[in-house]
Amino acid sequence: MGRNDAFTGMASVQKAFALLDVVASDQRGQTAKEIAASLDIPVPTVYRLLKTLVESEHLVHLKDDSRYALGYKVHALDTSLRRQVGRPSAAARLILELHSRGEAAAYYAVHRGDHIVVAHVVDSPAHRRITPMGFGFNDAAHATAFGKILLAGMDPDRRRTYLARHGLPSMTGHTLGTVEELDEELERVREDGIAKEREEFILGASCLGAPVINAAGQIVGSVAGSGPGKSSFHSVSPGQPGMAGTTRT
Repeated sequence: MGRNDAFTGMASVQKAFALLDVVASDQRGQTAKEIAASLDIPVPTVYRLLKTLVESEHLVHLKDDSRYALGYKVHALDTSLRRQVGRPSAAARLILELHSRGEAAAYYAVHRGDHIVVAHVVDSPAHRRITPMGFGFNDAAHATAFGKILLAGMDPDRRRTYLARHGLPSMTGHTLGTVEELDEELERVREDGIAKEREEFILGASCLGAPVINAAGQIVGSVAGSGPGKSSFHSVSPGQPGMAGTTRT
């Protein structure tokens, strides 16, 4: 394979992933012309990519509607991703208890490579999760309670590397905007054993988080509950099961 062939192949892979994103953006799927317009690439190129993705079962062709939709291999990828991210059964039970007893949407987050990622969420119509904090959410750790717990548990060098890569994007007017402010907050988290977040990620919602520690004393994850407004958890004490304080697995 020549140099130009390699570049062409890479461009095709990028286009294929972009095409999947476009198809996923509409619950009805997309027509080839709609995909071409969204990606600004020629229709014949779209059809070549569609043919490949249908053959691999990452897309299906809905012939009656002349549309393309996500295929069943995508579900298999999702299942494998959830298995790789990991969600211990003890953590799942804890999150369910937190949701039930705390009357809050509940989250379990872990380190995965250089990301802090949500591995499990339990919510309900009465206590909905914060959008977009579903499974796989890995943004703005400095502005979330579960993220602060895991940042506080990092050694200084790893935390500096993480912040250099991800930054401190401003989510609301309450978001901590400097490393110095964050360091002070994380010191409080280490001293208290809990993390608080009041409208730092999104206005109208607050969170309370605690570490999950294994038998060796290592922080392996964090749990958090979210609710509306700044005062959601003022009545919750650290000793209340599932709401705050160190949790062991």
